This record gives sequence, structure tokens and C-alpha cells, in this order.
Amino acid sequence: MADYDERIVALYDLDNPDGPDHDFYRSLAALSQVKAILDVGCGTGILTVTLAAGGRRVVGVDPSPAMLAFARRRPGADGVEWIDGDSQAAPRVPFDLAVMTGNVAQHIPEAHWERTLRDLRARMADGGMLSFESRNPQARAWEGWGSGERSTRETPRGPLAEWTEVERVDEGLGDGSTVRLREHNRFGRQGDTVITEQTLHFRSRAKIEADLRVAGFEVEAVYGDWAGTALDAPREKPATLMVFVARAR
Repeated sequence: MADYDERIVALYDLDNPDGPDHDFYRSLAALSQVKAILDVGCGTGILTVTLAAGGRRVVGVDPSPAMLAFARRRPGADGVEWIDGDSQAAPRVPFDLAVMTGNVAQHIPEAHWERTLRDLRARMADGGMLSFESRNPQARAWEGWGSGERSTRETPRGPLAEWTEVERVDEGLGDGSTVRLREHNRFGRQGDTVITEQTLHFRSRAKIEADLRVAGFEVEAVYGDWAGTALDAPREKPATLMVFVARAR
């Protein structure tokens, strides 16, 4: 796959700032027994560097050289081991905590999804914790992404016009949906458009839980928000996300 344009990378933290999701993962890292942490799909490392406290060993893995180049330049980067690649490239430490944040799990193709979970289990201590989030397919978030309407905003790189096309939606039979997106980013100062194509896998809760069990994990909790509310708690509309916490058995 083609790497990200450096202008898109430069805006990533602005569009995905530190927030309650990072607070949630930091709360897991703060558990006394967590000494080694693996961040798969670490991106620009905005969360990763904050995990490297108290003498913990932290490894950030990402398949994007552009993202990692940005991560290596940020304050605190020296406290993290940065690796170009996917879960297979991670060292066998073993880790007490592994995370996949920013809906990274949805970017992993189905052909590699189960292998990724097995890779993580092979690199974790017995009883180690795996946590990640994925958008809830029942909320059907993609239906609001493909209007084609343009929005314009000012950025450090000048005016930016953005719009998204939903290329195709494949409905699964109980296992969620696959959504193909084409995101247009027109930089007014340079007068060119950067197009990012991606495929997102909206896996159902049942499928993710089953895949975790097969890979050697026991699901400890599934939340519907960052406050720790159970996914199946009564609510007017389906939760927009699913936050998984599982233990390596």
C-alpha cells in the first residue's frame, strides 16, 4: 500500500488529539504489573510516548514509514522503541499489555486479522492484557460519510477542502460490513489534491469475541464508551464503538 502524504501525517494529531480514549489506555498501563507495552499501529506516537513512564519498556509498531518518521521526532520519542512493520515485526518480550488504538483493528484486512491476534498472543505473558476499540457495525457510521459534501478549514498547511466517497459497502451475514473509502484532501495553497484510499472492516462483537478466543484470549469486558459503560447496557441508540479488554490465557 502507498504511504501517507507527509501533509496528511502533519495534520494527524490535530484531527486525532489526546482525549478520553488515550486516558482509557493509560489507565490500563498504570496497573502495577504492567512493565512492557506493545502499541500496534502506533501512528504518529501521540499516545505511545505517554505510555513510556515509570521505567516501562514500550514498543511502537506501524507499517507507515511516514508516520514513524513523525513519531521519532516528537518529544519523548527516545523512550520508545519504534519498529517499521506489523504485528509480526514486534519482538517477543513478552508484553504485559498490548493495544491497538485509533480503530487500527478496522484497518487490518480479514486475511491478516486472525494472524494478527495470534501474533499478539505469542508475544504476551500469560495473563497479559490486550485492549482495542472498533466501531460498532450496528451504528452504521459509514452512512454519514459518503455525502460528497465539501468542508473547508484552515490548517497549518493552509486552507484545506475535504470530502469523502464511500466506494462500496459489503454487508456481511452477522459479521458486520466492509467499507471502502476514498478521502479527498485539496490543499488550496499548493493547489493539489491528495487522495487516500482505505478499507475499513466493521466486525461484529460476536465475531471479534470468537476470533479472540481462537487466538488464545479470554474476553474480560466489552464497553460501549470510554467511561466503562457495558456495551449491552440499555441505551436509545446502538453504541458507536466497542472497546474490548481481553486476557491472554
